[in-house]
Parts: sequence; C-alpha cells; structure tokens
Amino acid sequence: MSDRLARCFARLRADNRAAFVPFITGGDPDRATCATLLRGLPEAGADIIEVGMPFSDPMADGPAVQASSLRALRAGTKLADVLALVADHRQHDPETPIILMGYYNPIYSYGVDRFLSDADKAGVDGLIVVDLPAEHDDELCVPALSRGLSIIRLVSPTTDDERLPTVLTNTSGFVYYVSIAGITGTKSADSAEVASAVVRLRRHTALPIAVGFGIRNAAQAAEIARTADAAVVGSAIVTTIQESLDDDGRATAHTVERTLALVRDIARGVHGARDS
Repeated sequence: MSDRLARCFARLRADNRAAFVPFITGGDPDRATCATLLRGLPEAGADIIEVGMPFSDPMADGPAVQASSLRALRAGTKLADVLALVADHRQHDPETPIILMGYYNPIYSYGVDRFLSDADKAGVDGLIVVDLPAEHDDELCVPALSRGLSIIRLVSPTTDDERLPTVLTNTSGFVYYVSIAGITGTKSADSAEVASAVVRLRRHTALPIAVGFGIRNAAQAAEIARTADAAVVGSAIVTTIQESLDDDGRATAHTVERTLALVRDIARGVHGARDS
C-alpha cells in the first residue's frame, strides 16, 4: 500500500469514519476545468480521488462515465495529459491519495515501463485496470508493486470464495467491491447485500474495502459507509458535470460550483454515517 493510502485509512480508522472517493474523468470536459475540479475536491471532502484515464471503449462503464470519457477525448486529452494533471495537482496537494482507473490498452500503447515511471513521478498512488485479470500479473501488477504503486482489484457479487484468493493475490491499497452486477450508473446498490458482502470479504483480506457502482446520493453513500471502509461515487458526479455544460458541451460558470456542491453533500453523508 502506498504511504499516502496507508496514512489516509489509518487517520479515518482512528476517527471511526469511512473514506469518500469521488471519481472524475481526466480532462473532462477540458483540461483547465478538470484541473480546477481536481484542486477543489479535497476541500469539498474527498479523502481519496479516483481519476479516469479516457478510453474510447470503456466496457465496464455505464452511459454517464462513457460520455465523460468521450468528452475528454474530444477535448484532446491523452494519457500523458492525465499524468500531467496529477503532477500539477501535487504542487498544491501533496497528501490526498490519487488512484488512476481505466483500461489496459492506453497503458500498453503508452509503454508499461514508461507509464509506471511517469505515474510514480507524477504522484499517483495506485491503479485500477479493470480488464487485466490476476492471471496476467506479470504484465503490469508486479512491476507496479515494485515501484510502490498499489494495484486495486475489483471484486464483484459473482466472485466466489474459490476465485477470491486469486483475485486478492498482489492486491494492495484497498479492495474495490462492485456493488451491482453490470456497468456503472445503471442500478442502485442494496445496502443489506453490500453489508453481507463486506463481512465475507473481511474473512479473506485485511485490506480496506471500498464499495462503488450504484451509489447516487448522500443517503446511499452514508448507508454504504456504515459498513465499508470507503464509498466511491462516479456516475452521479460526471452526470452533474454533463448537466452543467452548454449546448456545445463546453464548461460554464456553473460547472465547478455545481460539481463541488454535490461532492460536499455526499462527503457529509459519508463522514457522518457512523455518528449516530
């Protein structure tokens, strides 16, 4: 686990709070607006930030996140630009952990060694690569771990006890439990089912457990945060970005303000979940 991630979870554990992990796509809707959003997230309540690496075929993502990826690509965002966003952000925020989420194709095209070196220099703490299974750990996971970059695995409702040890091998940072079967932003998480899944996962790993997919608002995030170590929200945030844009898909004076207002609202739900 990266030092920043370890410190973050230790601090929150001491405060009996879960982490709030907002997701935005790097370069959405343009690099300048994205940089402003990124800078505002910690103050708005983000404990860990997940940044999407735009890709033309994001098969695990629902319509909202797919649209955010396409907006970023239309704005000319490349993987190098996402790494530059992180590096620039680190000039102002040396402590908030940043996780890059995406697909293997852009990393492979960039060059694995070059990508890992540049990600490490930029201040990235971990990677979620949704289409690279544990059977291919030598491809990316093992080299990433050797550089101190955490590899965060997705565990789904269909991942049974026989499969879990393979998935958890070389996993670090935290485990990401996908609360619904399917793509992001299409259904709501069932808090009772999530609680049961978290209990099961804790029998297999001591790593923190984050829950994402199907969390749309502060109330749902609070329900998840009562049992999980972190709540991840993505589709609701990128939808707010989309709804703030003008007719030509460009950022408006309301884009940052409305997005950070939603982040603050959800963060309050997550951080207050265990107070009562």
